[in-house]
Amino acid sequence: MHPVLRLFEDVLSSAENVEFRLPPLPRFVFVVHGSATIEGKTLGEGETWHGEGAITIKPGAAGVTCWRWELARGDQGSTTANAPGQMTHEKLSAYLETMPKGDLLMRGDSVAFPPGGCAYTHHHQGPGIRCLIEGGIRIDTHGRSTSYGPGGAWYESGPDAVFAQAHPDRPSRFIRVMILPRELIGKSSIQYVNDDDKAKPKSQAYKIYADAPVSFAVKK
Repeated sequence: MHPVLRLFEDVLSSAENVEFRLPPLPRFVFVVHGSATIEGKTLGEGETWHGEGAITIKPGAAGVTCWRWELARGDQGSTTANAPGQMTHEKLSAYLETMPKGDLLMRGDSVAFPPGGCAYTHHHQGPGIRCLIEGGIRIDTHGRSTSYGPGGAWYESGPDAVFAQAHPDRPSRFIRVMILPRELIGKSSIQYVNDDDKAKPKSQAYKIYADAPVSFAVKK
């Protein structure tokens, strides 16, 4: 069974003694609203955490909403928060049939576009799940177009060609976690399909939050 990448939205209230314990797994956490403490590190809105060990998420004084990506074996169940003051929604999961072979890297980053910006037809060297944090975006792939607003999540296999068109009237940005070959640490994973597009000015801007080698053994 192929490994699976999952994206959750965790909402934790500021009630006393609320905390969320998670078992060891490669994961990336992005704070959407509020604040939280994870393994002694206080994170505010827009900040991130990544690692592979067991963790506890404790919400701040105003509570916290966070997006959590996890890489797991296909036969492993998901971890959700359903106690008082806690709620988890699984936004998207995908079996990674196109995951690269060999040593792996979990990359957590953001991709930002100015109004009307686009990403020319391209593919990546590994699969991943994206989630829009602001603006709007249209994704064209496999002859279909799908539009997403804030909170919308989608999966890209890596090898499949994709064209992205951002909202015409306002900036747009999404948060992304991809599973890539480890030799891409600090390097771009994008490959443009059309030679003419390679030399064109690019409107998208990237911010890498984490380039974390994955030691977790997955069954392929």
